Amino acid sequence: MFTVQHHEKVGSTNDEARRLAEQGAPHGTVVHADEQIAGRGRLARAWYSPPGNLYLSILLRLDMALARLPELSLLTAVAVADTVDALLPPRTRAALKWPNDVLVDGGKIAGILVEHVHDATIIGVGLNVLHAPHNVAYKTSTIVGSKGMASVDTARDLLLARLQAHLAVWQTDGFGPIRDAWVARAHPIGTPLRAAMGNHIAEGLFAGIDPDGALLLDTPEGRKRVVAGDIAPIT
Repeated sequence: MFTVQHHEKVGSTNDEARRLAEQGAPHGTVVHADEQIAGRGRLARAWYSPPGNLYLSILLRLDMALARLPELSLLTAVAVADTVDALLPPRTRAALKWPNDVLVDGGKIAGILVEHVHDATIIGVGLNVLHAPHNVAYKTSTIVGSKGMASVDTARDLLLARLQAHLAVWQTDGFGPIRDAWVARAHPIGTPLRAAMGNHIAEGLFAGIDPDGALLLDTPEGRKRVVAGDIAPIT
């Protein structure tokens, strides 16, 4: 299904995949780079991208409504978490934080960026294999630092295989199985969470995610849907 184009260095794999999409590149085109010099994550944040980690973007041409884009973000998070599990010691398991942060021992080990361009969807993934940023406000982790063993190419091949498997389930059975797999790796139901949505803060108890992929919080004012924002547990 996937055809990999490998680069030693690009500005951003998502930007390169976007360029290829605009030129008519087919479904399943993958851009893999050893290094990004202008990597970016969700909310246009810079993504630390030195050699030694996995940076790739997958171009998909799917017959789907644009409203289903959040489902792909959550699906990718499950695929990345599965990949991380396969690279780490047996009793170490990746967790997920809404919408698509992948964590190991509470540290962020991967980032995901899903974008839509014309009739194509681009899924970008950055996975910390050897290195993690140190000048950030959140805890980080790496495959090697978590006592895992992996080459970047091994991580890439595992991820593409897991992504293909989850896409097949999603296209056949819908979002339900993906949502169940995501919730199984998330905060336990009932965990107190804080959602920062621009200048607005909402606090409540985690109640899962709805059929559209929005986070659900049970607040004193009732159940609220969070469709964008930064989520953190209340300690």
